[in-house]
Amino acid sequence: MTLDGLRRRTHAAVDALERLVGGLGTAVLALALVFWLFIVALTSLAGVGLVFAPSAAKAVRAVADRERARLSRWGPEIIGPEPLLSGLHAWTDKALWREVVWLVEHATLGFVVSIFGLTIPLSAVQDLTYPFWWWSVPPDSAPGLVFWPVHNQLDALAVGLYGVAWLVIGFFGGPWLARAQAWPGRRLLAPPPGTDLSLRIVELTATRAAALDAHAAELRRIERSLHDGAQNRLVAVSVLLGAARRAVARDPATAGDVLERAQEAAEQALAELRTVVRGILPPVLDGRGLDGALAGLAHDCAVPCRLDVDLPHRCAASVEATAYFVVAEALTNITKHSGATAAGVTVRIQDQKLKISIEDNGRGGADEDGGSGITGIRRRVEAYDGNLTLTSPAGGPTTLRVELPCGS
Repeated sequence: MTLDGLRRRTHAAVDALERLVGGLGTAVLALALVFWLFIVALTSLAGVGLVFAPSAAKAVRAVADRERARLSRWGPEIIGPEPLLSGLHAWTDKALWREVVWLVEHATLGFVVSIFGLTIPLSAVQDLTYPFWWWSVPPDSAPGLVFWPVHNQLDALAVGLYGVAWLVIGFFGGPWLARAQAWPGRRLLAPPPGTDLSLRIVELTATRAAALDAHAAELRRIERSLHDGAQNRLVAVSVLLGAARRAVARDPATAGDVLERAQEAAEQALAELRTVVRGILPPVLDGRGLDGALAGLAHDCAVPCRLDVDLPHRCAASVEATAYFVVAEALTNITKHSGATAAGVTVRIQDQKLKISIEDNGRGGADEDGGSGITGIRRRVEAYDGNLTLTSPAGGPTTLRVELPCGS
């Protein structure tokens, strides 16, 4: 095996381990939900469980959507079904029953595959390191599948050979286990044959076009910022330095003033460049995360702003950057146009989505066609297959709600 082939094989084994860990997470959820469905089914015989049947259907769909999002990150996208009907009618959905079958399978076989796949690297580490700590365990005891007593270093080294075997099994068998675990989900959670996906295809085509438009608009904005700001400042620096050079020979007394103006122009150019860089990807996101970055925006906002952020884990960098720009643009709009005396930003991760709500008590009447920047926010959000809802009646208050995909 070549060095490049070894690198690819190692990368595949690490990816497989990550997929098995993610599969174990959904398997635990599936196992708990199977018990809940069993209780609801039993109590429904007496009529009591019928009250919980609609919420049970929503729970099944939520776990199934979580698995769809997970599998879509590691392969072709799995398109979800239409939204569930309300009440007990949800259980007339054939896709829901396919999800129940997957739920039972994933809670049993999928759970076992995940546990077995994760014990392989643990066993490999245990057996490989056993020769270094065998003396600390009770006599005549050995880990794992070792069937001989370990009395000396040679016996312990023989146990280390088991670790090598586990390492080879995980190296070559890990990707196969990950595929075996994912196969039922790809079969049962995908739309059944003959499903009309034309509307979803049109929707995805539109969002991809919006992403390209947003990218082109962002490049034009950066180009304008560099041309109108930093470039002009640097030209001024060049002119002033030339004037200072000539002044040294002709009028040394004025050379200091010209150099001081050149320094000020250089500092302004640096400030312009920093602004452009922050507009591409705010460095604060790397250092402080989305919650810290939003805290900075709320603190710098001219309108008193209440911030409520609950992020149990981080989203993709592109999603966090989009959320940052959405909040920054919205707070700028509130400061410039709303006449508000108070604003609020709420950020949550729910149902695999990053949900942002921005409110103010201003005069209301915000209009996307009024040049308020909301169109730009919508373009950014839709580029990531997200949703934006604006509620702004005359007299206020104004509420901007944004949802961005953010799988865990």
